[in-house]
Amino acid sequence: MSHATTIARREDAVLLVIDVQERLAVAMSRREDVIGLSSKLIRTAALVGAPVVVTRQYPKGLGDVEPELREVAESVSSATSVQWADKVAFDCFAEPTFLSALKSTGRRQLVIAGMESHICVVQAALSALRDGLEVHVVSDACCSRDASSHDAALVRLREAGAVITTTESVLYELVGEAGTDEFRDLLRIVKS
Repeated sequence: MSHATTIARREDAVLLVIDVQERLAVAMSRREDVIGLSSKLIRTAALVGAPVVVTRQYPKGLGDVEPELREVAESVSSATSVQWADKVAFDCFAEPTFLSALKSTGRRQLVIAGMESHICVVQAALSALRDGLEVHVVSDACCSRDASSHDAALVRLREAGAVITTTESVLYELVGEAGTDEFRDLLRIVKS
């Protein structure tokens, strides 16, 4: 089966939220969207028991994870595994802390959100594809300082074999069916 035909699966997915940090986010025109949608992705990952890895690029220079996102991640840590990985390499696959966090999940599908699409997101996604992982890049939960860089990164990733998707597609794929308490919880997340 081609990677491009896969859907996000709760039993195999790891949510990777890349570098949504205070000093980086201020330069992003879509920062509020990315923070809000990343929060929905984290809450849904917790709902279905999918682990989450949150990275910070050079926190000494770019600051901590955006407070709203950090609060959401910390609030769900009792429901699912949330791991934090600091890095200096743009490609998180070059960082032992990240590799250890990812390996500990035992999962083979990455669902990626974060900043910036054309730098850290694209490098992580391409490395994951190289390593044989399925990659879903959540286009509306990623951004770059300018739209053309974001768009170019998505084209590059699609051509490399990544699934380019949206937040709501991922949320509904992870939950899988209506008529359950879990689905009712998902509707609250979607409407928030």
